[in-house]
Amino acid sequence: MTSTAPETQRGQDAGDPLGEQPTSWQRRLRRFGHVPRPETSLRDRLDPPWTRPGRQVWSVLAIPPHVADRLVRWSAWGGPLLVTLVAGLLRFWRLDQPNAVIFDETYYAKDAWALVNQGYEGSWPKDVDKLILKDPSSVPIPTDPGYVVHPPVGKWIIGFGEQLFGFTPFGWRFMVAVLGTISVLLLCRIGRRLFRSTFLGCLAGLLLAVDGLHFVMSRTALLDLIVMFFVLAAFGCLVVDRDRSRRRLADALPVDEEGVLRPDARIAETLRLGWRPWRLGAGVMLGLAFATKWNGLYVLAAFGLMTVLWDVGARRTAGAARPYMAVLRRDLVPAFFSTVPVAIVTYIVSWTGWIVTDKGYYRNWAATEGKGSSWSWLPDWLRSLWHYETQVYDFHVGLTSGHTYESNPWSWLVLGRPVSYFYEEQAGCKESSTGKCAAEVLAIGTPLLWWLACFALAYVVWRWLFRRDWRAGAIACGVAAGWVPWFFYQERTIFLFYAVVFVPFLCLAVTMLLGAIVGPAAGTGARANLGLTSKDPTGERRRTLGAIAAGVLVLLIIWNFIYFWPLYTGTSIPEDLWRDRMWLDTWV
Repeated sequence: MTSTAPETQRGQDAGDPLGEQPTSWQRRLRRFGHVPRPETSLRDRLDPPWTRPGRQVWSVLAIPPHVADRLVRWSAWGGPLLVTLVAGLLRFWRLDQPNAVIFDETYYAKDAWALVNQGYEGSWPKDVDKLILKDPSSVPIPTDPGYVVHPPVGKWIIGFGEQLFGFTPFGWRFMVAVLGTISVLLLCRIGRRLFRSTFLGCLAGLLLAVDGLHFVMSRTALLDLIVMFFVLAAFGCLVVDRDRSRRRLADALPVDEEGVLRPDARIAETLRLGWRPWRLGAGVMLGLAFATKWNGLYVLAAFGLMTVLWDVGARRTAGAARPYMAVLRRDLVPAFFSTVPVAIVTYIVSWTGWIVTDKGYYRNWAATEGKGSSWSWLPDWLRSLWHYETQVYDFHVGLTSGHTYESNPWSWLVLGRPVSYFYEEQAGCKESSTGKCAAEVLAIGTPLLWWLACFALAYVVWRWLFRRDWRAGAIACGVAAGWVPWFFYQERTIFLFYAVVFVPFLCLAVTMLLGAIVGPAAGTGARANLGLTSKDPTGERRRTLGAIAAGVLVLLIIWNFIYFWPLYTGTSIPEDLWRDRMWLDTWV
């Protein structure tokens, strides 16, 4: 078991080396827990090492060192794949149940079916859902264009599953379940790279696998889980890009006679970091995110700022006297063109089905109502698309009609008002004192995980501000990018399930907190400087108690997921047991 990262990483981008006179602001911050960066090698600060399980673990298990090394190498992919297998089995188990069109599936499942068959969404008649469930082949696809208010990528993805398995609940949920499962693998690998620990990476993925909101959204044909997938993939691309660019800087710096890497202001300020394909990949992923739902635009802005600040930190660490100026000259323009234009082009390409047909909604606006505009020199399809987008924006900001399950974003982290996707009551239930059974699909996170995440976020913010930990800042950025924008639209009708976009970052925050509870490996980093070596009983006892506490918390979260399983899957249970699970009055 390992800590949240090697202590050599702490404060790697800021602060003076240990032993130098602290500045006045550092002295003031010490009362809040600020710790100056311990003295570490420049190589480790730019390219931190990976943590490895202590030899004590393998000796207790009677595993020879050569076998242990092989297991460690295998676990880098074997551990994440095992966690992903568990997540996939959970998500695909009885995926076709409930056999109904639940919540907003009534929009996206039908729009996706029309989109993959004719290139644009149709205007479906009312009350057609029952006919689709009974015999989808008897329901013709409407040729009249339908007014839709979300871009097409998410519906193309849902439609691909329908092409494979038919116009059925399993068909329209299939691809969402695939992306939900793969996102667990992504988080395992991202967490592993972020914390330099396979164990903590797998723990983050496990927490995502047993989060109720992510689980329900992975089994429902809505768009928000798809946005989450692309956001997480973009974040992973940027983390890989960060590692590679910092390693390139380290390789370019001079080495002294003793073989120690030394900072160099000229190299740090002038070195071009060259081709950065992972940043381009992030641009594509972010383009696909806001080509699914527009809230991906806010993530694009937040992640763009974050990756530029990472470059500033890298050049400062390498010795740049003016890192911001160096980034402005060397990195800012490439960073912009590898993300923003790439994302915009990706967005426009996603509308290809609408562009190549002449029957889509507003497709011919430029040639009719928009004729004679001062922008008539632009292609008709582009002007029509722009008009469509402005109409959709007006719809979104003006959507203020009340809804039973709407909620304020302030209440999301404490799960104030979850959304019921499906509810069915059955009479004649002998196991219930009321004589009734209830089956419900409730879009709610695993309560203990989310409530622990409230404390974890406070810890992450504290660690970012006072320990100068870039990983904490990255996690906080991911949460803020998916959550904060909704505060600007509090008069709009919004729902808790929008929060699924930042659920992976909540899991990373909880993982970081649990790693801190366990504590760093004795004999490393700051603990070694304090004299807490591997032979120190106090350090070992503290780590053992921390591991027990963290393990208990994880087991409670898993138990909580199992306890709410009927509400996640629409399983019929006696009404008494259903009411026992309504922990807050606002959940009913």
